[in-house]
Amino acid sequence: MRNRREFITLLGGATIAWPLAAWGQQIGVPIVGYLDAGFREPNGELVSAFRNGLAETGYVEGQNVAIEYRWADGQYGRLPELAADLITRKVAVIAATNGVPTALAAKAATATIPIVFFVGVDPVAFKIVKSLNQPGGNITGVTGLGTELGPKRLEILHELRPAATLFAMLVNPSNAASVTQSRDVQMAASALGLQLEVQHASTNRGLEAAFAALARMGAGGVVIGADGFMNSRTDQIAALGLRHLMPTVYQYRGFVTAGGLMSYGGSISESYRLVGGYVGRVLKGEKPSDLAVQRSTKVELFVNLKTAKTLGLEIPPTLLARADEVIE
Repeated sequence: MRNRREFITLLGGATIAWPLAAWGQQIGVPIVGYLDAGFREPNGELVSAFRNGLAETGYVEGQNVAIEYRWADGQYGRLPELAADLITRKVAVIAATNGVPTALAAKAATATIPIVFFVGVDPVAFKIVKSLNQPGGNITGVTGLGTELGPKRLEILHELRPAATLFAMLVNPSNAASVTQSRDVQMAASALGLQLEVQHASTNRGLEAAFAALARMGAGGVVIGADGFMNSRTDQIAALGLRHLMPTVYQYRGFVTAGGLMSYGGSISESYRLVGGYVGRVLKGEKPSDLAVQRSTKVELFVNLKTAKTLGLEIPPTLLARADEVIE
């Protein structure tokens, strides 16, 4: 019995570390294709949230479901190839996470294999689905409060530094949603009587150059655009903010725990859990066309006081009182 248990334990660990198509096909369990625009690290927490959603429907990786992971490492041009590869692995469903580029790549790759996406924008506006209540075809998913909160992030920076008149926004031009994000925050800046400088970056070197340029301009702070590449570079962006003494605000808690100043946005862990739950329901036989697009509405504000002190900033008591968590 002990040897059998040890074998099962080793097998379970192997299914997380290596491709699972052969194993899944051999023992007859369904295979889920997990397609992500970002990097494997630092997305472990989100993968865990996805697995938790799956588990709530009765599916546990390594026991009765296998997962094939494909990461684009921030290179959106690789997504079509990765999606096509998942199809050759005969996956039962594709979880297209981390934004519009991933969802569109999966949708373009197959009209038959079920797809469950996560995006932080209106999926109808980007022609991912026909409507929220009746998505149609082989695709449904989860949308969170992401891009539409960009103006609010600017307001928070303005509240933090009321004397500053120049602020900035950093977006990935490879992401189609960056146009909408920039426009909305630009409108908010105009309404507040502020000047907004939009910087573009889609590589590590581009991030370095953007922060250096904003520091020379004397920007009062930076709103980081919602994007899969940015999600995977939270450590680097947080470090650049500190190096250039530039207050930054993003949308997810992981940015603040990495040393970023603040985050304000929808709960991404909750969204990934919902994606996992929908994948499980599809595996049980439900059709994506019958599953309305879910909207995660939980909003969170996180503040890193240690970073604020390093930047020489005093967080207004009114802002601290609204925070869901203050990291010291």
